[in-house]
Amino acid sequence: MTALTPELEPLYQAAKAAADQAYAPYSQFPVGVAVRAQDGRIYTGCNVENASYGATVCAERNAIAAGVVAGKRQFDALMVYTPQDKLTPPCGLCRQVIAEFFLPNTNIYSSNHLQQLQSWTVQQLLPDAFTPLYLANSTKVPTE
Repeated sequence: MTALTPELEPLYQAAKAAADQAYAPYSQFPVGVAVRAQDGRIYTGCNVENASYGATVCAERNAIAAGVVAGKRQFDALMVYTPQDKLTPPCGLCRQVIAEFFLPNTNIYSSNHLQQLQSWTVQQLLPDAFTPLYLANSTKVPTE
């Protein structure tokens, strides 16, 4: 477990507020996410479900997309919030998107209504991630 620090408090509060906006009528599993760009700005997203379940979009991807729309391409923190006791990591599809916009050693946090936190690095969540470096015919695999 990780402690909720003053540095993480704004991310926690933003992710919690985003979860309040989740559209989760099918799963009843609201999720909010806050991502912090390198300039300190915070962008949020929530899960948006759909009757055609495959059309559902996760909170992580919505938060990252909000930052991308604002012109950001690199982020240095991500906080997932769910109003349940169990701490929830990002799903596999979100892990791939996270690997696109975060360095491998970036901490990804999961939080809940009890203000508990757990963290992983991007590398821990998705070892040997397929990243843009592979598309550029690079022989170097990202390690930092």
